[in-house]
Amino acid sequence: MWHRTRRDFLKLVGVAAGSAGLGLRASETPAGERPRRGPDVEILQPEDRVPLSFFIDDSTCLVNMGHFCMPQFAAAWPDREIYKKPWKTWPREIPDAFLREFGTWCAEHGVKGKFSIVPYPCCVGWLDRELPGWSREDLRDSLKLVRELMVPRWDIHPEMISHTRVIDLKTGRPFAEVSSATMENSYPQGHKSVDELAAYLAYALRILKNCDIPCEGITTPGGFGNGVESELSQAVEESVRDVYGAEIPHYFKYVSGGKESTEPKLEHVKGLEGSDLRLTVNLPASTDDWFGGWDGDRPSEGHRYSSDDATSGRMVELIERGTPAIMLCHWPGLYCNGTKRGFEDLRRVILALEGRFADRTIWMKPNELARYWAAKELTGIEKEGAEITFRAPFASPRFTVRVGARGDAVPALKAGGVPVELKEVTRAKDLESGTWIRGKGAKITICFDLPKGKSLLRL
Repeated sequence: MWHRTRRDFLKLVGVAAGSAGLGLRASETPAGERPRRGPDVEILQPEDRVPLSFFIDDSTCLVNMGHFCMPQFAAAWPDREIYKKPWKTWPREIPDAFLREFGTWCAEHGVKGKFSIVPYPCCVGWLDRELPGWSREDLRDSLKLVRELMVPRWDIHPEMISHTRVIDLKTGRPFAEVSSATMENSYPQGHKSVDELAAYLAYALRILKNCDIPCEGITTPGGFGNGVESELSQAVEESVRDVYGAEIPHYFKYVSGGKESTEPKLEHVKGLEGSDLRLTVNLPASTDDWFGGWDGDRPSEGHRYSSDDATSGRMVELIERGTPAIMLCHWPGLYCNGTKRGFEDLRRVILALEGRFADRTIWMKPNELARYWAAKELTGIEKEGAEITFRAPFASPRFTVRVGARGDAVPALKAGGVPVELKEVTRAKDLESGTWIRGKGAKITICFDLPKGKSLLRL
């Protein structure tokens, strides 16, 4: 959740943290190791398409975060007009009927993304124990709906423990003081080690694990981790691996705007030549929230993502640029306090993009993006004559490369020592795993499922 935009909040809180010399900015978080490569092989985006994804913040089971967050933010920041809203008139619940409607429609249109599940939402109750105001059956049914409807197409992230008050890990209770220093959106206001941050993240992750919800990543609430960005990146890797054993931990914290790169960023890569490769993937969103806002009371402006004919808007700009396009919004802003205006606008946006760009785009979950970019940047490639060797630390489906070849060349592939049949296609929209297409300028594009280990391509 952010107060104007996520980036605005990060800048606001980051001024004080940065002046104290606490940690590194996102752009300064160490990238770590990279393999040596020759210049003759170009790794493209999957199926040579533009990846799309949809990140939803401030979501959880049943609890309307806009309703319950507002008075807690007002207590911590009493002088801010933005928190002086009629929250008592807003519904306390975003019902599962809406989640079912949303999830079903998105599945029908191929939409994938990230859906936060705040594990102790606004300190109302624990999702792995009790949620006061709802029965145990209500809570069980809601978690079951998340597992069955959302998990197949959406990565689930904790958005820290409560999203409002900082929790004392020794007691499981919020700290007694109520101020900006004890709110997760502006935590920490001082240095924290990697281990301290990892312990806090792991606390949230374990609650989701208790609920039998899979997880490979983290979403930060607002300015959480400002001033300790490098430590936070390492803490994500440490906590997600520790709790879930995830191979490629990832996180969402930043929004890339304007001409900034929207590609995933690999951070703290170490052990590339050994048996214990570790890294964290930083997945930025590439839009602000233009639906109903974090509290659901803002007029929706879906046209800012895409016009009805998909000729203008931020998502259109990114697709035409050929760079990952990740929409961002907040769950209360889709429900809009029962009017569902944000969801109505979302449907128009998706249908517009689908109508114009279906053959040029591919919907992906964050863990799929993280895996593909890890393989894209860390696979060693050696080219000797007409033979190309790939040494991949991670498997990745739909791995797509473009190579130079003589005009009559036909590619032959052995992936993990097993011959792979490759079918030639003549249209770019037909490119998928197990196919190849001849391009201009003696170039061939090949798409295949890259296994971990060694693969050999002959031209």
